[in-house]
Amino acid sequence: MAFYNLLSFFPLVLFILSGARFSVRGLSMGYYGMRCPFAENIVKNTVNDALQADPTLAAGLLRMHFHDCFIEGCDGSVLLDSTKDNKAEKDSPANLSLRGYEIIDDAKEQIEKQCPGVVSCADILAMAARDAVFWAGGPVYGIPKGRKDGTRSKIEDTRNLPPPFFNSSELITMFGQHGFSVQEMVVLSGGHTLGVARCSSFKNRLSKFDSTRDVDPTLDSDIATKLIKTCNAGDNAEAPFDETRNSFDNSYFNALQSKAGLLSSDQTLFTSPRTRNIVNGYAMNQARFFFDFQQAMVKMGLLDVKEGKKGEVRLNCRQIN
Repeated sequence: MAFYNLLSFFPLVLFILSGARFSVRGLSMGYYGMRCPFAENIVKNTVNDALQADPTLAAGLLRMHFHDCFIEGCDGSVLLDSTKDNKAEKDSPANLSLRGYEIIDDAKEQIEKQCPGVVSCADILAMAARDAVFWAGGPVYGIPKGRKDGTRSKIEDTRNLPPPFFNSSELITMFGQHGFSVQEMVVLSGGHTLGVARCSSFKNRLSKFDSTRDVDPTLDSDIATKLIKTCNAGDNAEAPFDETRNSFDNSYFNALQSKAGLLSSDQTLFTSPRTRNIVNGYAMNQARFFFDFQQAMVKMGLLDVKEGKKGEVRLNCRQIN
């Protein structure tokens, strides 16, 4: 696990100094200070124990938070199970690669024993993603808390997640609809420095699996050969986004420079003139990537949050009360 670097430490200091006075959209840094003071420690310890046993879960937690926030806001809707009358978000093909639900369940169970009905599943997920990034060697950042859990989770809503075949213009438009700048879109894409993708998400770039086209010219030929061998095992076979799949670093951006981006939506960030210089900057300066990632993650965690009577605090993260 990496120690704080100086650049990534400053934003945390600012958040700590602001303490409970920092408030936005009904959220605050000290939201649970009196009502459940050990909530953050419980989440952190639960995440650390789980990742010590299985480091690959860091990517799942980070992606789960992202997929939660992009659909109906950061309200824990991705955690809800399907019922006989409703197909939930988690059963969408776009979410089948998410992992770590049991970590959220474990943290929630421990917190409920100390502070019944106080800490939302949405907040637990936001904290778990933050702790997973730090455990994997990335920056630490403070997040305001007080989100409420939503009661809607529908599979059809996941069409609003960015698909793996989008080009840079389409990504810029989609992220822009959520209030993100071009730079913020690129830095959030850097979360792909953790984890893997399934062949079903990138085999369209390989001529063997799409007879209507040649190998994607933006994909290195040696990488393409390796990926073809991987995908011979089927759509669920996996390949890492970069060479350090369990470490949060800037290797993802270095891979894009080498035409080794796994998804079309990854490599397009380097091939597009609108985003190439941003990629080059992060590939050259990891501290800059960490600093900007912190800011973008805090902003993402505020997307359409439920507060007050607009949501609830679930007693079980997998079902509404």
